[in-house]
Amino acid sequence: MVSALHSFLTILVNMEFIIGVLGNGFIILVNCFDWFKKRKIFSADRILTALAISRICLIWIMMMTWFAKDIYSSSCMNKLEIILIILEVVADHFNNWFATGLSLFYFLKIANFSNPVFLHLKRKVEMVVLVMLLGALAFLSLNLTTISMYINIQIHAYERNMTLSSKRSNTKNFLKLIAFTLGTLIPFSISLNFLILFIFSLWKHLKNMKHSVMGFRDPSLKAHVTAMKSVISFLLLLLVVYLLSFFITIFQSELMQSNLALLLGQAVINLNPSVHSIILILGHGKLRRASLSVLGLLKCC
Repeated sequence: MVSALHSFLTILVNMEFIIGVLGNGFIILVNCFDWFKKRKIFSADRILTALAISRICLIWIMMMTWFAKDIYSSSCMNKLEIILIILEVVADHFNNWFATGLSLFYFLKIANFSNPVFLHLKRKVEMVVLVMLLGALAFLSLNLTTISMYINIQIHAYERNMTLSSKRSNTKNFLKLIAFTLGTLIPFSISLNFLILFIFSLWKHLKNMKHSVMGFRDPSLKAHVTAMKSVISFLLLLLVVYLLSFFITIFQSELMQSNLALLLGQAVINLNPSVHSIILILGHGKLRRASLSVLGLLKCC
């Protein structure tokens, strides 16, 4: 039973890697081809392409980290593992914040509020997203500082004695919690606020549609609702991934003893950069049409 579950999780993790590379690669190819064809690229597609690039980098780094754990089983970190940890932190930072930037862009473009501050931000949407992404670099520097402290403790772990063991263990858990907060919890909290405001905006639209002559027959209103549903679905997926990742981060020291727990944790972490790419393709008109064309060509072959 245990061996069968281990095999299943191993296959699942490898499938997520493949889906992530293919899905995000497809997004990059379609947007770049459209860019070269039309000599311009929309702001949403720029953010989406940057997000897909960061996710492909993250997936490959996670794959190398996963294989490195099997090759280097010693308790002391080597240079390759240190480099991979730092690269994973950087790639995960851009993954989370580009996704948050995409949420902000859709929120300002799609939601409707009469607040003058919101209307001003709506007119400056590209600048607002850029300022948020540049401001997020401060969190990256803090996160890298925290990770370097964690790595330093890991490198000198063999020097610790029994009196310092528990103190160092508590310090490591505290540093992991800080790194999780800076790298994941902050962008997730921002996206969650967008989700709440999206729901409120959707409720207002549904309320206005009841008094509208066109109602749901108005194509612009139908597109508005469809777009908001797409964003809400991807934010709900992030909610599941972030909560599970949080528990994995907190109880990682206990889970390290179980290969099954590590595989399960890897499968959960892979959901964000891998499976979410499929949701983005299905929720984006141009990408969905391109994917159907590719499927049609494959069926003909």
